[in-house]
Amino acid sequence: MTYLFKIVTTPVGKLTLVAQDGRLAAILWENERPGRVRLGPMREDAGDPTLCEAERQLAEYFSGKRDRFDLPLAFTGTAFQKKVWNALLEIPYGETRSYRGIAERIGHANAVRAVGAANGRNPLSIVAPCHRVIGASGGLTGFAGGLQAKAALLALEGRGAAKAA
Repeated sequence: MTYLFKIVTTPVGKLTLVAQDGRLAAILWENERPGRVRLGPMREDAGDPTLCEAERQLAEYFSGKRDRFDLPLAFTGTAFQKKVWNALLEIPYGETRSYRGIAERIGHANAVRAVGAANGRNPLSIVAPCHRVIGASGGLTGFAGGLQAKAALLALEGRGAAKAA
C-alpha cells in the first residue's frame, strides 16, 4: 500500500505530512530518526485532499486560530501504543501531562517507561500532542522534533514555563 506525502514549512521546521487511504498517517520531522515511524513506499502528492486539509489545520494551529485538530487519523502500531496515542488526543490545548499520568489514564500505572517509548514512536506529532507530555519534575524530555521544537509548541500554547531536563 502506497503512502502519499507533502512537505510543508512551519515555524518548527519542514514537516512531511503522510496520508494513506484518506487518513493522516504521519507527521515526520526534518531530522527524523530512521525507523521511528514505520511506513511503506511513499509518493509525493501535494494536491491530496487529506494532506491539504492537514496543512490548512496546522497553519491555523501555528497562527493561534486552532486549538484542536479535526482530521481522520490512521494510527499504525501495537494495541498498547494506540492506547497511549489515543490518550494523547485527550490532553487539552495548553495543558501538560506526565508520563505517569498517561500510564495511569490508560490503566497501566506501572508502565511509565513503556508509555515513554510509545510516546517516542507517536507517528502524528502535534496532532496527537506528544509535546504536551513532560517529565515528572515538569521538565522537557525527549521529543522527535527536538527539545527546541517541543518548547516552541508549548510556548505557542501558553506553556512556556516548562524547562528542559
